[in-house]
Amino acid sequence: MDSPNSVATSPPPGLFGWWRVASVEGKRALIGASMGWLLDSFDVMLYALVLAALMDDLGMTKATAGLLGSLTLISSAIGGVLFGFIADRFGRTRALMGSILIYSIFTGACGLSQTIAELAVFRVLLGIGMGGEWASGAALVSETWPTAHRGKALGMMQSAWAIGYAAAAIVTAIVLPRFGWRAVFFVGVLPALATLWVQRKIKEPEIWRQSRAAKKSGAKGEGVGAIFRGGLLPLTVAITLMNGCTMFAWWGFNLWIPAYLSLPASQGGVGLSAYAMSGLVVAMQVGMWFGYVTYGFVSDRIGRKPTYVVYLLAAAVLIVFYATTRHPLTLLFLGPFVAFFGTGYFSGFGSVTAEIYPTHIRATAQGLTYNIGRVASAVAPFIVGSLAETRGFGVALSTTAVAFVLAAVMWIWIPETKGRELA
Repeated sequence: MDSPNSVATSPPPGLFGWWRVASVEGKRALIGASMGWLLDSFDVMLYALVLAALMDDLGMTKATAGLLGSLTLISSAIGGVLFGFIADRFGRTRALMGSILIYSIFTGACGLSQTIAELAVFRVLLGIGMGGEWASGAALVSETWPTAHRGKALGMMQSAWAIGYAAAAIVTAIVLPRFGWRAVFFVGVLPALATLWVQRKIKEPEIWRQSRAAKKSGAKGEGVGAIFRGGLLPLTVAITLMNGCTMFAWWGFNLWIPAYLSLPASQGGVGLSAYAMSGLVVAMQVGMWFGYVTYGFVSDRIGRKPTYVVYLLAAAVLIVFYATTRHPLTLLFLGPFVAFFGTGYFSGFGSVTAEIYPTHIRATAQGLTYNIGRVASAVAPFIVGSLAETRGFGVALSTTAVAFVLAAVMWIWIPETKGRELA
């Protein structure tokens, strides 16, 4: 068996040959990180799926609902930075377990909210765990998979988000009409059980253990400030701005899609039932899943940069069409393609940042670049909600297409990293 970072790992024939070359530790790491990301998506997206009911029950305007979404993103940025540091200092597995516990507990707490202020507090605390999961999971997978197949592994991890979102839509369709939005949030406590499996089965990556041993033995290394110095500074800035634009686009679009489909035409929506809305959202998740997975295979073949840019530009074009139609069948057809290109690029962020930053600051750097971008994007739900209130959903959702184009421009300053060994 080659080392996790070896480029000399030619997969056996067949579609899943890349999976068979990985170590047992790598497979378990991928399963654990994917499970955490799936459940993260499940818990976080419940808010978007019950948003129409929440607005009616608690008397929220679109702007207020968007503001709560923005607060969650800001706190998730804090969580991402915090858990990135924890993952580098105390281990990827411990950080993963802690983040899952936090977002599970406070998702359930959202169901106890009696006022908008209480809901806001619980969403902020949930966001801390949500932000922490990606930083620890991406580092864990990056460090346990061979270089030649890192993109595929991270694509598979990222694809779990679509499965979690689809599961949340199905649960909402079943629970919301019968028991109300509070019961939907109570279901979100269940992911906490996943930490038991993670604790028993997943080991810390060997490359991380070696890095920690070197530090304990007195070997000196650069601190986290290294990502803002020398040749890494322009890269860090470009990566953060790029991710901020994609985050703005994704959250501005996806947080409002369920409400756009559910709200009556008098409020600018399509006017679908909870069942029909959930059906369209599930269809989008099918396209999203294929987008995540396909990105991993394509980027390992032709490179990170061209794959990323094509996805972003295609998403910008498709969103304009989606945002300006009200016909349910057209939305059903376009949805999977919008989700394919408008989400699949996320699979590339983990591999690019893992291949740029060294091990002792990898999770911290990934957490910072990913989540500072999330802070910048936190205004998206509020801006889109406010524009939907005054200009309609067509104009509001189309602003996310502009963000996708700006993200593509940022790739002028980001190098190709395909095939790089982890430092």
